[in-house]
Amino acid sequence: MTEVAGLAPELKGAKKGQGEIPVASAGERFTSFDVEAFEVPGGREENWRFTPLKRLHGLHDGTADLNGTATVTVSGAAQVEKVGRDDPRIGEGGTPADRVSAQAWSAFGEATVVTLDGSPEPVTITVEGPGAGAAAAGHLQLRTTTHAEATVVIEHRGSGTLADNLELVLADASRLTVIVTEEWADDAVHVSAQHLSIGRDAVLKLVSVSLGGDLVRISPTVSYRAPGGEVDLAGLGYADAGQHLEQRLLVDHAVPQCKSNVLYKNALQGRAGVTDAHTVWIGDVLIRAAAVNTETFEFNRNLVLTEHARADSVPNLEIETGEIVSAGHASATGRFDDEQLFYLQSRGIPEDAARRLVVRAFFGEILQRIPNTTLPELRERLEAAIEAELAVVGV
Repeated sequence: MTEVAGLAPELKGAKKGQGEIPVASAGERFTSFDVEAFEVPGGREENWRFTPLKRLHGLHDGTADLNGTATVTVSGAAQVEKVGRDDPRIGEGGTPADRVSAQAWSAFGEATVVTLDGSPEPVTITVEGPGAGAAAAGHLQLRTTTHAEATVVIEHRGSGTLADNLELVLADASRLTVIVTEEWADDAVHVSAQHLSIGRDAVLKLVSVSLGGDLVRISPTVSYRAPGGEVDLAGLGYADAGQHLEQRLLVDHAVPQCKSNVLYKNALQGRAGVTDAHTVWIGDVLIRAAAVNTETFEFNRNLVLTEHARADSVPNLEIETGEIVSAGHASATGRFDDEQLFYLQSRGIPEDAARRLVVRAFFGEILQRIPNTTLPELRERLEAAIEAELAVVGV
């Protein structure tokens, strides 16, 4: 695989006209709850240059009719409330950083707030799309209480177009594991901003699995409210011919003694005569001057299985203080490892079967982060879904 590591953010830019627009520091990112505070993106902006705007069904320019409804169903031991945006808890996780997120904030009818007080039983939240041809805005917030430990699965299913905001607000010394799956129908479009707010000594483990949908764009933003916070972000994406899967994250280290670890893996398989399978991963990590004793690392790997597939990967690391424990970032994109295939074939395994084993091993590191003791059926289901993807073109 081709390694790309240590690329300086100031060397990256999006062309506009004849000049270059330098990428602004992540610390200067504009945020607002007001959708009109954002200009309508044209596709040249750094935040949108990889996204096929025409496939957003008007989410980016205000022409989408967000009159549909996404159904949210919660099962398990948790306190569930339906509230309006005037509820003082809404927005505690963070502020929208793009026009679609602000549009979703302005348009949702009622938010679902789920409070987790530490029950050992996993909580499952199912988000059903508004239906083919319909569009909706949504808002979901998960909250932990102090010292609580909880596990939540958020499953996205169905058809239609959905713009939403997901807030995870972790109280001090709490531990939360969240698995978010994108198992949409082929027509679905999902643009989701994830606002992750971490309290003192709190630990968040978030696993994202993107398998379905026409276009899925997920944007997690991590903010630490006090020292001692720890975040582990892991993601898996499998893009078929015509699919666009985008993961765009920011980890903002603004306080001392916090940790972050980021690992995302994507596999792509295209087909002649169809829009290329496309994955995008943008990983921004900012270590501000006050964030001494930070530990952070981010890594993205992309496995291209066929022709007519494209993977874009941009790791960015900004450091404003020299008093850190460790920091690093890297990216790797390539095809199958011929040595791995040769090793397996030399032991009597047919080439097709050997290739499937390589892909399973590639994703195994992510799937293993789904707790098998409490969610064995979920892991088995996702493994079967990946197996079904591999069978489509006989990889």
